[in-house]
Amino acid sequence: MKTSIAGYRNFPGEHCGSSSMRGLLHHYCGLELPEEAVFGLASGLASIYLTGPGLDPAHLLFGRGISIEADLADNLQVDYREQPEDDDVVAWQVVREEVLAGRPTMLSGDILYLDYREYKVHFPGHRFVMLGFDDDAEKVEIADRINVEPELCSYGALRTSRNPPEGMSTHNLWGKFHGTDVGRSLRDAARVALDRCAKAMLEGAPALADESLSAVAIVSGVSATRRFAESIPSWAARDDAAWVASYNSRCIEKFGNGGGNFRRLYAGFLDWAHGLDPALCPESAGDEMRAIADEWTALSETLRSASQDPADSDPWRRARDQGFAIAAHEESLLQVL
Repeated sequence: MKTSIAGYRNFPGEHCGSSSMRGLLHHYCGLELPEEAVFGLASGLASIYLTGPGLDPAHLLFGRGISIEADLADNLQVDYREQPEDDDVVAWQVVREEVLAGRPTMLSGDILYLDYREYKVHFPGHRFVMLGFDDDAEKVEIADRINVEPELCSYGALRTSRNPPEGMSTHNLWGKFHGTDVGRSLRDAARVALDRCAKAMLEGAPALADESLSAVAIVSGVSATRRFAESIPSWAARDDAAWVASYNSRCIEKFGNGGGNFRRLYAGFLDWAHGLDPALCPESAGDEMRAIADEWTALSETLRSASQDPADSDPWRRARDQGFAIAAHEESLLQVL
């Protein structure tokens, strides 16, 4: 059997989740939104710090909320729902039937295993949209954030990515639109999203409900950035100090998972929200968030320096101080928002 959904508009972008939801909202709900607005309406800005012996590396900082796709739907009041599936065979059958019915379907997986991407490290929770499949070629069509045209991925690579044998798994998570109505105006959704994001960052969000992370310490919000910064000097004594610093340097910036990238997206949302209604946020908020993004970029560079010469204590101290300064700067802006 072979099928391909025609007419789906894929939007390349800076981040997988916001790019995928941008395309799906356009397809199902007729919403024409820039990626920055999608990310902000999802209350996407976050800091989540994970540490534990089972992680590789043992210290990880993520810069987006764990559930922003579902949060976006909640803030807009759109009936979009996500669910995991422990059985790999059932997981494939379910999304296959969705695509056969002509419904583009959100998927999640570890990007390392997707054979059309050339990733060298684990990166769980990557988002992409399934548009078709070909049983004879054993290939699926995927809309990803890099190119306008669909990518081709082998059945085996997709299966492994969705529920990998090592590292963190999103357990065949997939999402479906059960309706196309948008219950909130964009202005009201922006107000709700701003409030939700600021409170989560200032007060911390609930811990992840995942049994596989039971041995992992998780902190969220501005407190996570401070805890992360506090831990940095201790990395120098680790045998894998260079690896921990290198991974986090790239995770903050290159992977598009935090730091400058997400803060710049959120800055664009603040500009968009102010244009929608000046009462939603100050005109200066976007520029302030861009300044914070630059600070995250600088922290990424300092961690890269630490990875190149772990015996030099100066980059470790500078990275710690930069992390604390970022936390203070974000806290000040978020209190205004």
